[in-house]
Amino acid sequence: MRSAASVTDEEATIYSPATSIDNEKHESLKTSSTVHPPDRGLHAWLFLAGSFLIEGLALGFPGAYGVFQDYYSTHPPFQNDSSLPTVSTCAMGIMYLGMPVTMGIQRLSPRLSAWSPLIGIFVMAGALVAASFATTVPHLIGTQGILFAVGSSLSYCPCIAFLNDWFDRRKGMAYGIMWAGTGLSGSVLPFVLQYLLGGYGYQYTLRVCAVALVVITLPVVYFVKPRLPPSQLIPQSNPFNFRFTLSQTFMLHQLANVFQALGFFLPSIFLPTYARSVLGASEFVAASTILLLNLASTVGCPTMGWLSDNYHVARCLFIATVGASLATFLLWGFTTTVPSLLIYCAFYGLFAGSYTSAWTGLMRQITTDDTISDRYSCEDTDPVMVLSVLAAGRGIGSVLSGPLSQALVGDYWHVRTYGAYGTMYGPLVIFTGLTAALSGIVLFWRHIGWIH
Repeated sequence: MRSAASVTDEEATIYSPATSIDNEKHESLKTSSTVHPPDRGLHAWLFLAGSFLIEGLALGFPGAYGVFQDYYSTHPPFQNDSSLPTVSTCAMGIMYLGMPVTMGIQRLSPRLSAWSPLIGIFVMAGALVAASFATTVPHLIGTQGILFAVGSSLSYCPCIAFLNDWFDRRKGMAYGIMWAGTGLSGSVLPFVLQYLLGGYGYQYTLRVCAVALVVITLPVVYFVKPRLPPSQLIPQSNPFNFRFTLSQTFMLHQLANVFQALGFFLPSIFLPTYARSVLGASEFVAASTILLLNLASTVGCPTMGWLSDNYHVARCLFIATVGASLATFLLWGFTTTVPSLLIYCAFYGLFAGSYTSAWTGLMRQITTDDTISDRYSCEDTDPVMVLSVLAAGRGIGSVLSGPLSQALVGDYWHVRTYGAYGTMYGPLVIFTGLTAALSGIVLFWRHIGWIH
């Protein structure tokens, strides 16, 4: 039950078409210096560093969209347009929803996938340049939303696929470190964007970001490559075998995953606007909400990755979701000052931001459970494809959260109560807390035997 990209070096040598001619060539390839060991060595860590940076920028820009939205909503030509949140939710949704297809194609052609990060970088840069000419929100959705998401998927998916082979015993921690890239970039980008938007406007800002994205990522894209040399890369025979999704264990985890995604993205979109419009925070402080949220996730992701290497996935997910739910209900819900809101951002980023780092535990469970493989004839399940389907579920939640956010925030809420609950953002706070709480039900399902 191993993916093509995760076969051992010896197996790759035996079955590679390039090495099936004679035994001498087998031996030369087995001892080749281009085959680097997993979990250790300079090349493994250079790969992780490159993936960290690419992932940080590919997901960091959509993650920092709250700063763009705060600017767009108060400046022409997008001023007061209620559909602005759709740009971010569309970008994140497409990146996640398209992952099974993108990942599957790349597993069919692993050699060509090595070029995918480079292509994706230029597509993302082109999307930002195209967005700089936008004068309508649909134009923003098509460029800063959809086109950027396509480029992000092309550059980001190989990082996920190759990492599965570069790391074995430390897989959860490695994925956590890579996913922490979004948190670090999200800690820096809000202030850079705030400065550029305030001083130069959105057109100049988007063009500068496009150039910076290319300049920063090109030096490291070389290191984002498969662990095995091209001659030993074997296409996955059936990457689109999704029969594992029929198992009760996976379906219940996916249901909880969609619930979590429905509310997860909303704070990062609305916190800057909430801080400025409700609490009277300055633009700098408003941008700090995103900084703290993302900075906390840089700690949460590797920590949760380590936990997923050592504890059951249901327990890890319960920690992430209950922590996020309590923080939302108690800290954001009752906040009346900027400092208390900033404390909420740190707690929410620490717990909610680390949720996906526990996916590696589910990948391992699905691909090693003989009951699932025997019952659903999915013994050749690729762990990376398990992750891609989980990402698609997250994308469903992200796309749905866009229209939901427009319905949740409004002047119709006239409940007189304390803190954020008494503002127009009250329904949003309640919804975010509830979705986080519901997604933590996986631990209860495991307790009653519904999941293994």
